Amino acid sequence: MKVSTFLVCMLLTSLFSACNATKRNQQKELEQQIGQVLKDKKATVGVAVLANDTIIALHNNQIHFPLFSVFKFHVALAVLDKMDKGHVSLDSIMEIKAAQMLPNTYSPLRQKFPDRNFGISLGELLKYSISLSDNNACDVLIDYVGGIDKVNSYIKSLGLKDFNLAANEDLMHQDVATQYQNWSTPEAVVRLLNIADKQTLFAAGYKDFLWQILKETSTGTDKLKGQLPPDVIVGHKTGSSDRTPEGVKTADNDAGFIILPDGRKYYITVLVMESQETDRENAAIIARISKIVYDSLNPNIQ
Repeated sequence: MKVSTFLVCMLLTSLFSACNATKRNQQKELEQQIGQVLKDKKATVGVAVLANDTIIALHNNQIHFPLFSVFKFHVALAVLDKMDKGHVSLDSIMEIKAAQMLPNTYSPLRQKFPDRNFGISLGELLKYSISLSDNNACDVLIDYVGGIDKVNSYIKSLGLKDFNLAANEDLMHQDVATQYQNWSTPEAVVRLLNIADKQTLFAAGYKDFLWQILKETSTGTDKLKGQLPPDVIVGHKTGSSDRTPEGVKTADNDAGFIILPDGRKYYITVLVMESQETDRENAAIIARISKIVYDSLNPNIQ
């Protein structure tokens, strides 16, 4: 029996429309659950979730959120791009001056090499910057690529628009106003994570190393990972600020990828801005949203 082309097209159109309607309903339900978590919270929170190359949840995506140390992921991408183009290995040694290890900033690297010059591999610098969120290591890497403007230009070259990078860690510590100059929408962060994962930006060895040090992040274990099963694989980059004299937390962030038990991967960003909640509650907000998304996407949840 022959089936007309018209009928086939109508059937495919109906299936496509039904699929889109299902996706819209899933997104609406997920966003409603996120909204319930944020109800009455004394903070501005942005959320973006990307799965199967599709945005499945957004909240407050029109707002420019200060990134704080989340931007170290952007820096790492620019560094690895330069290393790849120059055929520079992760074992290549950089000579660091004692003066580059600034005081009064979070820096396990400075604690390891106090008041002296030292040599360290680019791979170790990246690990300190990403896994340990070391501010001095980050600024050394920014200098390596030629300054924060170079990092900004590189990320823009990947096709992203809704972000801006204009200050290194030292400048942000000197002038509070500059902390808002490194900003992004939540969606731009998850799209960057997706681009870095799905596109071939540099050699596989560099990418594998970056994904590994994201998994080894030791900061913010109570954020995206906080309420997930302990065996779930999470790679992420946190970012947080001090509090203002009025007690307001400028930012408390976490962004990364999560691998479901069936091997599927999704990308999630939760950015908390100008919060009057406690640090514990900020982390709990991120953890609750992360768990809601995980449960929604995990077919093994009964």
